[in-house]
Amino acid sequence: MHIERVRDAASDAVADYARLTDVTLRSAHEPAEGLYIAESAKVIRRAIGAGHRPRSVLMEEKWLAGLEAELAPFDVPVHLADPNQLEEITGYRVHRGALAAFERPVLPDPVDLLASAHRVVVLEDIVDHTNVGAIFRSVAALGADAVLVSPRCADPLYRRSVRVSMGTVFQVPWTRLPEWPEARRMLHAHDFSIAALALADDAVSLRDLAADPPERLALVFGAEGDGLSRHALEASDLVVTIPMAHGVDSLNVAAAAAVVLYALAVEPAASDAGDAR
Repeated sequence: MHIERVRDAASDAVADYARLTDVTLRSAHEPAEGLYIAESAKVIRRAIGAGHRPRSVLMEEKWLAGLEAELAPFDVPVHLADPNQLEEITGYRVHRGALAAFERPVLPDPVDLLASAHRVVVLEDIVDHTNVGAIFRSVAALGADAVLVSPRCADPLYRRSVRVSMGTVFQVPWTRLPEWPEARRMLHAHDFSIAALALADDAVSLRDLAADPPERLALVFGAEGDGLSRHALEASDLVVTIPMAHGVDSLNVAAAAAVVLYALAVEPAASDAGDAR
């Protein structure tokens, strides 16, 4: 690494970090440019630990000592800035003091993930980055094998998703699925039963599913408000609901995913405890 002090917040050298509050811009720009932004020293360490390569770092000087060992093997610029400069560059107050631009890894073929998986989570068109990140954290903590996201689902490597997931997006295998019904054919070809989490008169209770789950199970979650599409429901083998009390009909999708994964979780081995904390 080579250290450079930021002299001009408008410099092209820190352009990767500019206007991070503009979700539309970042969602469109990051995949096209082959980069994503990781925020906080912990998340940066997890990204490097997962084999991702940084292309630059932007941080307050006080965070440098804690990341020096991880960054030392890479020939990348480390831009040091004070808090005011960080805010001027990014458009928001960077409370965690460290950002890194990483090269995007190549997504695996969904067929390769499904070949060895037994429980997967499918996210259909969930556009809220916070919910996507929270679901990844639950998947890491509660033991699903992979996450498969629809073509229009929010980017799991968007800065907010990565931050909310506490970096677990780097340890959970994930990729994008094709549209239904091709996705259905792909899941069925690998012997997955497809369970849609939705409200329906003929829905199965989560308690009943947990009592005797299929060996291979794909759990499909939809966006807040609209829920799952007609195509997703038609592709599913069963509809599952979480039993509710006091007239509440549903939970936030991230909360629902955590409840479902916990209900279906296999007790982790003692050596695995705490890995996803």
